[in-house]
Amino acid sequence: MLDAHTHLNDPRLLPEVEALLARMQEAGVTGALVIGYDVPSSQRAVELARRHPQILRATVGIHPHDARKLDSEALATLEQLAAQPEVVAIGEIGLDFYYDRSPRDVQREAFRRQLHLAARLNLPVVIHERDATEEVSAILDAEGGWSLGGEWHCCSAPPDVALEISRRMFIGIAGWITFPKADNIRTLARAVPLDRLLIETDAPYLAPVPHRGKPNQPAFLPLIAQALADVKALPLPQVADFTRTNTLRAFPRWRHL
Repeated sequence: MLDAHTHLNDPRLLPEVEALLARMQEAGVTGALVIGYDVPSSQRAVELARRHPQILRATVGIHPHDARKLDSEALATLEQLAAQPEVVAIGEIGLDFYYDRSPRDVQREAFRRQLHLAARLNLPVVIHERDATEEVSAILDAEGGWSLGGEWHCCSAPPDVALEISRRMFIGIAGWITFPKADNIRTLARAVPLDRLLIETDAPYLAPVPHRGKPNQPAFLPLIAQALADVKALPLPQVADFTRTNTLRAFPRWRHL
């Protein structure tokens, strides 16, 4: 199985990354996508993928929390990084109106500029969205972003909305599918066809039960896969195979390193 969204480039995980990768492989997770969230983390993602070309790929991008950091110099750096063969997408990008750590107009402009970058480079995108589903969708409509494809990371939209999104992007299912009170995520996962779902840890965030409250890691991905298998009433190997294939479809450059 493949972890479609992890932050091994996070300073909390980076010091023990070799041990984390060993545990990941022992757990049957054969690869992971390291997600950039600002320029330094994007650089670290590329470096990690370059050091571990058999098991890691990278994305580069600026998260909406840090949208104010996207100036012309940062965008040029992202473009240079995205030319590297290890990079399979632009992300994570989007809008976060829950925390509002960057002004909303700044978030919108950063999102648009990075969608344009992805279009120039013919790369898919990794979408971060919180409390902004309609506006993210509207910007994707206006900028032709749906045609890029990619992943709507850690999706928590209502099931009918998630189903509509899944017709144009893959849906990321993270560790909160294991949380006792997360019936909305299980309902979403039940509604979206398996061939449109990805599994992700979002490490070090959202550790699944029974590790909730601890730093997440890619080795915990099988717990998320099992929870999805339970929701779908399917065998775990079938879910693992489908989501692996889906990840390679979402990020076509993954297989061409």
